Amino acid sequence: MNSNASRPTPRANTGSAWRNFVSDSGMALIRLERRFDPLLRPAFDAFLRDPLARLTTALINSRRSDEGLAIAEERPLPDEESFTDSIVKSFTRQMTDLWKPGGFERGGNTKTQGLVRGEFTVHENIPAHMKRGIYATPQTFRCWVRFSGPGPYVTPDIDDVGFMSISIKLLGVPGPKLMEEEQHTLDMFAVSTPTFVTPDTKCNAALQRESVKNAQIFYFVNLHDPHVLDLVMQSLFIKTQSSPFEAPYFSCVPYLMGEGQAMQYSVWPKSNKRTPIPRLPLRPPDEYLRQAMVSALANDDVELDFRVQMQTDPHLMPIENAGVLWPEKLSPRVSVATLRLPRQRFDSPSQMEFAKRLSFNPWHTIAEHRPLGNQSRARRRMYWELAKLRHTMNAVPHYEPTGDEVFE
Repeated sequence: MNSNASRPTPRANTGSAWRNFVSDSGMALIRLERRFDPLLRPAFDAFLRDPLARLTTALINSRRSDEGLAIAEERPLPDEESFTDSIVKSFTRQMTDLWKPGGFERGGNTKTQGLVRGEFTVHENIPAHMKRGIYATPQTFRCWVRFSGPGPYVTPDIDDVGFMSISIKLLGVPGPKLMEEEQHTLDMFAVSTPTFVTPDTKCNAALQRESVKNAQIFYFVNLHDPHVLDLVMQSLFIKTQSSPFEAPYFSCVPYLMGEGQAMQYSVWPKSNKRTPIPRLPLRPPDEYLRQAMVSALANDDVELDFRVQMQTDPHLMPIENAGVLWPEKLSPRVSVATLRLPRQRFDSPSQMEFAKRLSFNPWHTIAEHRPLGNQSRARRRMYWELAKLRHTMNAVPHYEPTGDEVFE
């Protein structure tokens, strides 16, 4: 049985009939809106999205106090490990409920749209203060690049919430790594919203508890601890996607750029092309996003621009709050590398199955690019434990790729 095959989203299971109705009705409305979103989205993005994002960011910042931190300085949350414990527990329960042994999928960023070969080429003419770590000299790394849907479910593309992710595993990266399980790789992650869905691990733990009930809306909208501004920010950027190659992706969390410097990174399409979504407003094919990828790479290479944004204001560009949009007026995004996806076929069953063997973790990296902030500190253990669970249940060992893999 193909666990990555699309299926309907499970209904809410909150233990309350009216809460189930509210959650299920909300998801039904989102799925209906996704059918008509492409008609309205271009005008909305052009005229309203960015001003509303700046306003929402200002409202979020008005509720924050300046902690007086320095550039790249971290400050752990009180009782931080307990929140990580809660997140791991929620994901473990949800994965165990959703998947059977031999078909375990990832707890988040679950649906694999495709795993493709790529080349990550560092540019020559980048600012001197950015020439740290892998960006110190012009060079090219081979890589595996995984494009995925939101999770924790594997749904038809039109039925998801309009959120995608990219995971890049650079190969042949020299130097000691922060996690010993892989010696030659460096992993990078980004999602199609410029801020993360939760500001910190305390909030993420609360979201995952609602996710186990398939009722995430009650994390954002409730009388005890609402997160309406975070919901607004996410809603400004989630939309009906046309192709995984045609959206920007954002790290949302910071990383070192050498000692004493922090940055976020993003990945941008170099082309303005938009693939038509088949049959809208009727139902498109369940895997139309993968089909768009197949069509694009069957005809030509795809190039994406990799950009870095340096932290210049510790309060307005925080390390410990992933729900705050770093303003470009304080620090522009600077192109530092090109991610080239050469023309290829990637959708064979064996290559899709190979995606399950790979483990991505932001701590598969070098010290110069150490992940920063509480969300990243939680990810180290969370990603490791959940990958171990997935591999154990699928009876496959951890595997460090070389780039020389061959598929039927």
